[in-house]
This record gives sequence, C-alpha cells and structure tokens, in this order.
Amino acid sequence: MNQLWDKCGSLTIESVQARLAEIQDPAWYGESSISLREAAVLVPLVCEDGILHLLFTRRTDLVHDHKGQVAFPGGSVEPQDSSLEDTALRETYEEIGILPAEIRVLGMLPLFNTITGFLIRPVVGVIPWPYDLRLSTQEVSRVFTIPMAWLANPANRIERKMILSDGRNEKVVFFNTYDGETLWGATARITLNFLDILVSE
Repeated sequence: MNQLWDKCGSLTIESVQARLAEIQDPAWYGESSISLREAAVLVPLVCEDGILHLLFTRRTDLVHDHKGQVAFPGGSVEPQDSSLEDTALRETYEEIGILPAEIRVLGMLPLFNTITGFLIRPVVGVIPWPYDLRLSTQEVSRVFTIPMAWLANPANRIERKMILSDGRNEKVVFFNTYDGETLWGATARITLNFLDILVSE
C-alpha cells in the first residue's frame, strides 16, 4: 500500500477510496478559544504521466484570507450549500472552473482545526486530467501539481515550531520548494494527514 501513488488507474483509485472508507472520524474535536468558521476544501487527485499527483492552487494577494499561499480549492460554507461536500465542489468550480459533475468524490478526511480559526472538512476527489481550467483571477494566480511520491518522501519536508500572535507554540509543516512553490501550514498538514491514512496499517 505504501507504493500506491507510484501509478494511477482504476485499481489505484479504488484502493484509495477503500482506505478513506476505513477512517474513524471522531465526533469531538476539542475545545477552541476562538469561534471556528466551517469550511471545506477539495483534495484533488490527478493522473499525470502515469502517476498520481495532488493539485494545488496559489492564492492571489486579493483574497481576504491566506494571501499568496499554496492551498487546495475551497472556502467557507455558504447558506446554499447542502453539505460540506457541496461546499468543496462549489468552491472548486468557482475558483478553477472544474464542474462538480466531473469530480469523482472518493471520501473525506477527518475535520481539521486550523490555527487561523477554520474548521475544515477535506474532501478527496479525482478530476479528469488534463482539464481546461478557468481560474478566478480574483482568487487564484496559479494551478500546479506535485507527485504523491515526492510528497510522501520525508526528506522533502520538515516541521518547525512557530509562535503564534497569542503566544501559543505550534508545530508547522513545511515542504521543500517544488516548481517554485512552497507548501506549508494547514494545506501541508492536510496533505500529510492524507498520506498517513494511505500508508496506515
């Protein structure tokens, strides 16, 4: 299973879906001193050059939160969303133009509490690739992919302690620069959580 991302195909996708179905998602996630905003992101898998990649965006400097950072497509829950899955698919369409009907949802990762006040539900899905993306120029400056095998290599990441504005110490994941981009913070932690689930026994 630890070589799952070395290739892609229907069997690989079915294996990822089966592993996600095994997740025990607890109902309680601990207390927080801040009011959390519900959000959802799509963790998009693509098949590129015969191996699995994850797709990421770089946010513009025009957005309200996380300016210029590498991220997954996603955002806050809106009143019209019937579920967190709907939130992730809607935001993906708004940000990069992938139609919800063309995304095959494989499952969800556990809820993730960010240090910036969001409670995020990561939704894992497969998108057809290549795709004629249509970027929202207000929100997304670039889309790129990183091979899962590269992300899974411990030599390509490090954890650093950071002191937050409220004085708390947090361990933050930083990946090495890839294709001129630095994956770190909440998106890096969600990526690592996903990889840990795929290799867990």
